[in-house]
Amino acid sequence: MTAPPPGRSVLVVVAHPDDAELAMGMRMLDHVLTGDRVRVHCLSTAGPEGDNGDVRLAECLAAAEILGVHGYTFSSIPDTRFTDHRGAINAALFEAFATDRPDIVYTHHPDDQHLDHAVTGEEATTVAMREAADLIHFRSPYSRNFEPTLYFVGTRELLAAKQAALACFASQQQLDMTVFNGLTHLAYRQHVHHRVVERFPDGAHGAEMFRTVRRIVHAGPPRGQGDRR
Repeated sequence: MTAPPPGRSVLVVVAHPDDAELAMGMRMLDHVLTGDRVRVHCLSTAGPEGDNGDVRLAECLAAAEILGVHGYTFSSIPDTRFTDHRGAINAALFEAFATDRPDIVYTHHPDDQHLDHAVTGEEATTVAMREAADLIHFRSPYSRNFEPTLYFVGTRELLAAKQAALACFASQQQLDMTVFNGLTHLAYRQHVHHRVVERFPDGAHGAEMFRTVRRIVHAGPPRGQGDRR
């Protein structure tokens, strides 16, 4: 019997703590549950110098535990100053990719009102196009001109895990869970016709949206070829 293929290596590149969980907490956990190895690399430090930095680091690690993330690493790009540090960001990303060359990369959609998000999306896209097979942009709350090509429809259990992970970020007062939960429920209904939604399986609950930049598919062996002598 042929051994099952090893899980894929998934790298999520974000600007700030909580960006990954907010954009794709359900998708990350689903990757883990199907055998993939998920790592998050955050370009900013855990927070300003002092105690708050330690708090944000602890929040990230607590969220990672809930979502099954295998690694959560950081660079030290100054928060809100990404436009001034593109060279350092590029170097940090090549180092992050070399740690465990990913099969799939997720990052910010580059057209974003938050400049840190925009720079992260641009620089991570540049590196991923030469270092990874598949590249996918996720939607952030401040994304502009985002037309999804991939909809990940979750379950109540996945959404509950995402909510629990986001609750770890208690220091982030702007995370209004009522608002974000509503957006999760409504996301696909903005783009998917109700006749398609009606055919969703029982238990479908909430959605996260993505835009595929590149996906590489290799041909498999013809059926029965593995049995030939």
